[in-house]
Amino acid sequence: MNDDVAARPSNLNLPNVLTSLRIALVPFFAIALLMDGGTSIGWRLTAFAIFVGAMVTDKIDGDIARKRGLITDFGKIADPIADKAMTGMAFIGLAIIYDNPWWWAVTIIVELREWSVTLLRLSVLKKVVIAADQLGKVKTTFQAVGLSGLVLPLMDSDLPEWMQVPAEILWWIAMALVAVAVALTIISGVQFFLGVWRQRHLLRGAPAEGPAGPQSG
Repeated sequence: MNDDVAARPSNLNLPNVLTSLRIALVPFFAIALLMDGGTSIGWRLTAFAIFVGAMVTDKIDGDIARKRGLITDFGKIADPIADKAMTGMAFIGLAIIYDNPWWWAVTIIVELREWSVTLLRLSVLKKVVIAADQLGKVKTTFQAVGLSGLVLPLMDSDLPEWMQVPAEILWWIAMALVAVAVALTIISGVQFFLGVWRQRHLLRGAPAEGPAGPQSG
C-alpha cells in the first residue's frame, strides 16, 4: 500500500502546471476577445495568440503526462475543464460579438453537450472506462482550428483593402470548420451516451439492448 502511494506522481508536475495555466488564461482571453466590443484588431490578435497557445499547450501537457507517467486525479479533472472553459469562452464571446440568434443556439447546444459529457466522465471516472475515440479527437481538431480562425479579426472593415477578400475567404473556411465540428459534437455526444448506457448495463449484469456506439470526448 505504501509502495503504491509512493509511486503515485505528485500533483505538482509540469502537465498540471500547464493545465492550471490554461484555466488561468480563460478570463484574459475573454477580455482580449471582447475588448471594444470585439472591434479592436490588436486585441483580437491577442485573443488569437492566447487561444492558439492554450490549444497547443493542451496537446503538449497530455503528451508529457502520458510519456512520463505523470497522470494524476487532478489532471484527469482539470484538463477537460481547462479545454471546455477555453473553447466555451470562444463560443460565448463570438456569440456576443456576432449577436446572432443562430450563433447563440449553436453555442447553447455545444456547451450543453460538452459540459454534460465532461461532468458525466468525472462522475463515473472510477466505475466506467470512458476513452475518447477517434471521432471525438477529430471533432476537437475541427473545433480548435475553426474557432481560431473566427477569433481573428477577419471581417474587420479596418483591414487593409488588399487583405479583405483573402480574409473573408478564410472566415468562411473557419465557419465551415466550426459547422463540421458542431455536427461531430452532436454525433460523438450521442455515441458517448450510448456507450455509457451500455457499459453501465454490462456492469449491472443486465443485457444491453440497442446499439452501442464508441465513447468519444
